[in-house]
Amino acid sequence: MTEPIRILVADDHPLFLEGLVATLSGDEEMQVVATAVDSSTAVDAAREHRPDLALLDVAMPGGGLEAAGLIATASPATRVVMLTSSENQDNLMAAMNAGAKGYVLKGIAGRELRAILKSVHGGDVYVAPGLAYGMIKGLTRPRARDPLEELTKRERDVLELVGAGLSNAEIGGRLGLAEKTVKHYMTAILGKLEVGSRVEAALLAYKAGVGEGEDPKRG
Repeated sequence: MTEPIRILVADDHPLFLEGLVATLSGDEEMQVVATAVDSSTAVDAAREHRPDLALLDVAMPGGGLEAAGLIATASPATRVVMLTSSENQDNLMAAMNAGAKGYVLKGIAGRELRAILKSVHGGDVYVAPGLAYGMIKGLTRPRARDPLEELTKRERDVLELVGAGLSNAEIGGRLGLAEKTVKHYMTAILGKLEVGSRVEAALLAYKAGVGEGEDPKRG
């Protein structure tokens, strides 16, 4: 008999977490080796147990997306699957950029969840069909004449301060945001501008005059 798939499960809602553990433990091919209720304990558990899979709630305290990136670094062999009730495309892209191999909506049935996790463990990548369609549609639509037009007001605020040479921590202090939140904004900004670094993003902003006459704390 092959070894069971070792899984870390993280969600901050106790009843939902218990349900997930029961659903997965009911399959002899799976073994829940650790649970967590926030990003910090999830990363610690991944370091300690080196699970095959980490099933993480996107919205748990500390940030599931933040945990995904840290687990990818701390335990590279662990394949991360995000679990969420939101169909936010920016979160999906941020999760993929953080190294997640799966993105699952919480309304899924237990049997289907187990099948998806086995598939991801086997090397596949899974994205909820509705979100996958939206992502593909977004990639194939004509590019906006000015990519900066796709940025939200807050993303433009962040980009302006990047152009001024501020670090993520300094930007967070100026805008009243957590540093990890600024990182998420930067991930979205780089994706929308289709550039690979904050330097390239700042250069685009400089050429377009982003920030002229604007107060970064407004909005």
